[in-house]
Amino acid sequence: MSDSADDTVMVERRGAVQVVTINRPRARNALDAAVARDVAAAVDELDASDDLRAGVLTGAGGFFSAGMDLKAFLRGETPAIEGRGLCGITRTPPGKPLIAAVEGGALAGGFELVLACDLVVAGRGARFGVPEVKRSLVAAGGAALLLPQRVPRAVALELLLTGEPMDAERAAAVGLVNRVVDDGTALDAAVEVAEVIGANGPLAVAATKQIVQSAPGWAPEEMWDRQDEVVGPVFASADAREGSAAFAERRLPVWRGR
Repeated sequence: MSDSADDTVMVERRGAVQVVTINRPRARNALDAAVARDVAAAVDELDASDDLRAGVLTGAGGFFSAGMDLKAFLRGETPAIEGRGLCGITRTPPGKPLIAAVEGGALAGGFELVLACDLVVAGRGARFGVPEVKRSLVAAGGAALLLPQRVPRAVALELLLTGEPMDAERAAAVGLVNRVVDDGTALDAAVEVAEVIGANGPLAVAATKQIVQSAPGWAPEEMWDRQDEVVGPVFASADAREGSAAFAERRLPVWRGR
């Protein structure tokens, strides 16, 4: 994929960080079939590349995304990928960490893309909302299922049932947003966070994310054994030995991913 300004999705690499930008600012970065295919392809590349350690998802023109492109929907298009959800990430998020860099609005399906990300960095003017009920629709792209896992149930219901947006400061206060930064700096701040993550052992990062995602579905009597299955190969890896050796020798580790 190129980073031409003509593309509906721009993909670039900043060292070990992949930056994916939805690039339809005139349509407030609304999601159509082309955007969905390109975002899905980008996250597939993120997971497949040994050189990439984390990703950042953002929108061009100071707006994250207004959600599904209704004009495209009327043409018979959908921004969902079969079996994978919106843009290929709401039902099957990437194995590697993905950070949302939000400026302006993240609304409806755009908000559901944010919920598919692991961390959120937002400009002070950002707004988050799921207005579907105002149109007698349901936020079925992930918000009704995932939002109660990210914020207190009462807060999730407030957003889902009123359809009113939440500003960045309150989103941070309820635990939805990790960092609030000056408007126009969310992308750079998100890349900085991704770089910190990318400097850590990739096997340990992947295993940690897998545990956090999977643990809610584990029965209490099996969760420790299930965790052992995930972390066992990490503790037995060459990278684990390298991490300990680098600490003892006071040098930066050299990760091999094995």
